[in-house]
This record gives sequence, structure tokens and C-alpha cells, in this order.
Amino acid sequence: MRISTVFSKQERAYTGEELRPHFLLTELGLKGSGIGAFVGACRVRTEHLVDWEDRLAADRIEARWMVHFIGEFFGASGLREGVLLQRLFMSILCDEINARLLGSGAGELCRRDGDDLFFGKGAGQRKLSVSIVTASPVSLLLHAGINIDPEGAPVAAIGLNEIGIVPEEWISAVLARFEEEMRGIDWACAKVRPVL
Repeated sequence: MRISTVFSKQERAYTGEELRPHFLLTELGLKGSGIGAFVGACRVRTEHLVDWEDRLAADRIEARWMVHFIGEFFGASGLREGVLLQRLFMSILCDEINARLLGSGAGELCRRDGDDLFFGKGAGQRKLSVSIVTASPVSLLLHAGINIDPEGAPVAAIGLNEIGIVPEEWISAVLARFEEEMRGIDWACAKVRPVL
């Protein structure tokens, strides 16, 4: 699956309504499968949540400032493939954070648990991310939000500002790494001979 990426410097809030088919095309000018990134506030009311577990619990998502990644993938085979892409993407986010933290000598590193990123463990655990993947009639859709300033979050949270990550440089590195991974996956599928 060939993908493109774009980082929009235009500030925009995320409300959950952006997780829709062709948002990347109509709002960010990205044609075909890909991931777009932008920065802005996050306020997703219960009725706009895609995750039924969260919706039934009357949860909400909120943060003063986040990096938002919206993905749309055409021609994917189903939600299982979408969840695999989501987990790959979240792993890349975590790796790119940890590469910077290790370079700065930070003692605590980011860890991925399923489709979420955390710092700390047990009672001291704080959440860095939100993420969901779903299907539309024409595509798979992904949202991953990474706190910059988590003020207003309904759970114990941490943000990029607190851990010393500069969002703009990090976003560009994440998008480039995801494109590279997807190219590698395409080549891995194309280079093998069939076994009969």
C-alpha cells in the first residue's frame, strides 16, 4: 500500500468529527492513502467517541494541546489490518520519542501497551496518547493524539512539553519513518518468490 504524508502547520482542534473519509483530501490536500498531522486542542464529547467501551462508560477525550495524526488507508482488507497498522504506528511514535530521550540522557522512557503510550507504572502511570482505528465504507481510518499539554485530560496524563520533546521536528521524523516502513513492507511483499 503506497502512502503519502503531510504535516499541516495550520492550527486546528480535534473533536472526533475529523475522523471521516476523505478528511485528508478535503482538508489537507493529501490524495490516496496516508497520514496527515496537525497541532491543536482536543475535545471529543462522548457522542463522538468511536470506541464503544469508552462511549458506554460516558468517557470523553480532552487536552489543551495535542499533536493529531489522522490516517486513511484505501484498499485495506479489514479492521484487523487497520489495528496492525495502528500498532505499528504507535510503536514508531514510541521509538521516535525514546530515541530523543536516550540522546538527552533521560532516565524514564516511553512504553507502548497495546495502542497507547505511557510513562511510569502502577499508581504513577501517566498516559501520553489516545488512539483509535475504525472502518468507513471506503477506507480504514486512524486517529492518534499525542499530548503536548495534557491540561483538562480526564486521566493522569503527561505531554511532550514535560518530557522535553520539540513537536515539529519529532512529527516530521515520525511521518518519514512511517513512510519508510510502508515502503519496506511493500518491497518485502514484492521481493519473494512463491513456494509451490
